[in-house]
Amino acid sequence: MTTPSATTAPPSPARLLPVAVLLWLAGVYLRIPVLVAPPLAPFISDELGLTQALTGALTTLPILMLAIGAMPGSLAISRIGPRNTLAMAMVIMVIGSAGRGLVPDTTTLMLASAVMGLGVAMMQPALPALLPRWLAPHHLAIGSAIYMNGMLMGEFIGAGITLPVLMPLLDNSWRATLLAWSLPALLVAAALFLPKRDLARPVRRSAWLPDWKNPLTLRIGLLLGLSGSMFFGLNAYMGNLLEQQGHFEKLADALFWYNFAQVVASLLMLKMARFWVGKRSMIILMAVLSIAGTGGTLVLEGWPAIFSATLMSFVAGILLILLVALPPLLVRSEDTGRLSAGTFLVGYTLAFSVPMIGGLIADWSGDIRHAIMVMVGYSLLVLPIAFTLDLRRRPA
Repeated sequence: MTTPSATTAPPSPARLLPVAVLLWLAGVYLRIPVLVAPPLAPFISDELGLTQALTGALTTLPILMLAIGAMPGSLAISRIGPRNTLAMAMVIMVIGSAGRGLVPDTTTLMLASAVMGLGVAMMQPALPALLPRWLAPHHLAIGSAIYMNGMLMGEFIGAGITLPVLMPLLDNSWRATLLAWSLPALLVAAALFLPKRDLARPVRRSAWLPDWKNPLTLRIGLLLGLSGSMFFGLNAYMGNLLEQQGHFEKLADALFWYNFAQVVASLLMLKMARFWVGKRSMIILMAVLSIAGTGGTLVLEGWPAIFSATLMSFVAGILLILLVALPPLLVRSEDTGRLSAGTFLVGYTLAFSVPMIGGLIADWSGDIRHAIMVMVGYSLLVLPIAFTLDLRRRPA
């Protein structure tokens, strides 16, 4: 039995732009709710009296939820379809994100952060699952690049303009700033229903649990862990590393270029996606360069170390897009959600746990470089997997 999406033609090129805009806006909200927390954290901490651990949890808890929430997202996709799942997940994200601006105490703040993380986590597999419903096969790579560009732009926007631009416009209120970032997502969720395609629920229920017999689930997930652990880990430990090297005054510039590099990577992928996505050689090259860039921060100091970290951020951004774009290309549309969810489950569990383990070792040793060594060690361990990826499309 076929689904409605299998019998309806993809949008014409003239209708592709509105779809691209919706994908980009949804991508933006994969990261803005998460990454507005670091710049607002000092203000939240001052008012609510957060400990250092709870202040850090404003960012790390949603990242952990990106792993935990992947499976509810896959279940929803199999039951109500990817468009309905994406819209529902955005509403959940808004409830949690805006709720953080209304909370009276620490407990409800952490609860709201977890709800927000759950919504973002459910959005992640819904977007690649939606691509085959909205786009022709030859547009899948560029579709992935578009929403990933939105996601990486969201990282930069959330971290970069919250304090200098948005907060002063809102009387320096961190609560009003969270509401201003969150509520427009409701308009995006409503606009998802404008394209007259794939409105119905699935005709039959498809499997939603990760297919661990499919080697791609674990292999792509482990490589996502390579990219995510180095990017999130070095982002988290940049200040400690520069302080240990005696270059702490360079932290603001270092974080700016570090995060801006991912924006540049996403813009490059808009141009190169149709040539690079699905190429194993590009995945290998970007993984090797990511490891080299992270390793450079161990042997260099000051601006050379910052340049090496920025290089890693740039190529890790490309690697992330190359990996996330694979499920729509390699499996049937009804299996895209479960494959994406499985890879996100593995990848974000590692992106959270590997830097955390490294941090515990660094606390014990007193040398922050040991945390970075753990991330490099993990990456070298899983690098051979990139050479074994079978990127041929599975038969329908």
